[in-house]
Amino acid sequence: MKTLSIAREYQQRDINKIQDIIGRDPEGSLVYQLPTCGGKTFMFCELARHYIRQYHRRVVILTHRRELCRQTVKMLELADIPTQVIEADSEVSLQTNAYCTVAMVETLNNRLSLEEPLLEGGLLIIDEAHNNSFQKLFQHFPNWFRLGFTATPLSSDAAFPLNKTYSELLIGETVNALIEQKFLAKPRLFSYDVDIAALERGTGGDFTTSSSDTLYGLDSMLALLLESYTKHSKGKKTLIFNNGIITSKKVAAYFSAAGITIRHLDNTASDSERSETLKWFRNTKDAILTSVSLFTTGFDEPGIQTVILNRATTSITLYYQMIGRGARYMDRKRTFTIIDLGNNTDRFGDWMAPLDWNYIFEHPEEYYEKINS
Repeated sequence: MKTLSIAREYQQRDINKIQDIIGRDPEGSLVYQLPTCGGKTFMFCELARHYIRQYHRRVVILTHRRELCRQTVKMLELADIPTQVIEADSEVSLQTNAYCTVAMVETLNNRLSLEEPLLEGGLLIIDEAHNNSFQKLFQHFPNWFRLGFTATPLSSDAAFPLNKTYSELLIGETVNALIEQKFLAKPRLFSYDVDIAALERGTGGDFTTSSSDTLYGLDSMLALLLESYTKHSKGKKTLIFNNGIITSKKVAAYFSAAGITIRHLDNTASDSERSETLKWFRNTKDAILTSVSLFTTGFDEPGIQTVILNRATTSITLYYQMIGRGARYMDRKRTFTIIDLGNNTDRFGDWMAPLDWNYIFEHPEEYYEKINS
C-alpha cells in the first residue's frame, strides 16, 4: 500500500513556518511561493493533515483544473485523509460534516451562492493562487485562514493584486537550490531572436491567438522550428507549446511531411483520444507532442527532455509553467533543453535567475509595466 512520502528538508522547514503563522493568527492569510516541481501539492496536503489533527476543524482545498483536483485527491488518499470532492458531476455539498473537501472553483461558486457562509472557521487552501478565478469565493469563508500556493505570486489580473488578497508572502526554495539538491534538472537554453512586431495584444495583455497563428504559421517560422528541433533536440522526448490550435496542427503537418513522427493534442480531443495520445507520449522514447496550453498545470511526465516555446507570452506564470514541464529531475535525466522561439527569455530573464518575489508582491504594478513595455 502506497503512503505519502517523507517531506524534503526545505518542505518540512516551510511547513513548520506556515503552521506557526496559522497558530499566531487563525483568521489570517498567507501566500506561499515555490517553483514548479518543488512539491507544493505534497506540502498543502501535509498541512491539511496536521491542521485537521491539531484543530479538529475543516479544510477546503480549491483548484481550477480537473487534473489538479484529481492530483490533490490522490495525494490526500496517500495521506489517509478522508476527502469529499465537489465537481460538476458530483452532488456533494459543503454543508456536511466532512473534515476535508477538494472543490473545483466554478462548481463550488455555483453551489455556495445558494448556501449560507461557512462561519465556523477553518483552513482554506488555494492551489495556483495567482489565478484570479478564486477571488469570488472568498466572501463565503470570512473567518477562515486563507493559504495560497503558487510558483509565481503575481496575479493573473492586474486589477486584483495578490497583496490585496493575502497579507503576507513566504518564499520557498529557489530554482537554483532545487537544481543543486537534484530535485530539478539543469536547463540548456537555446534562444532565437524572432521578430514579433506583428503580434497584437488582447484585452488581458497577452498576445492574441489570431496574430500568433498568423506569425507562427508562416513557412519561415515552421522551418525555424524544425531546424531548432533537429539541431538541439532530435531523438529526445519533446513537448512543443503553441498559442493556437491552428499553429499546433500546422506544426504537426510540417514535421510529418519531413518524415518525423509527431502528434497534436488540443482541448477538443475526447477523453479516450487524450488518454491514448498521452500513453503514446509516455511510452515512446523520442515522442514529439505539439499542443496549446493543455499541459501547463496538472501534467507530470518526468521523461520530457526538451520544451519548445513556439510562442511569445507576456505571462510570467505561463513562462515558468511551460518550462517547468521539462524540469523534473531523474537519474537518467539530469539536464533538459529549452528552445525559445518567442523572445520570452529576454522578457522575463533566465529561468534559473533569482527574482525578488517580495518586491514583485509588494509592487506588482511596476512589474506589469516592465514586462508590458
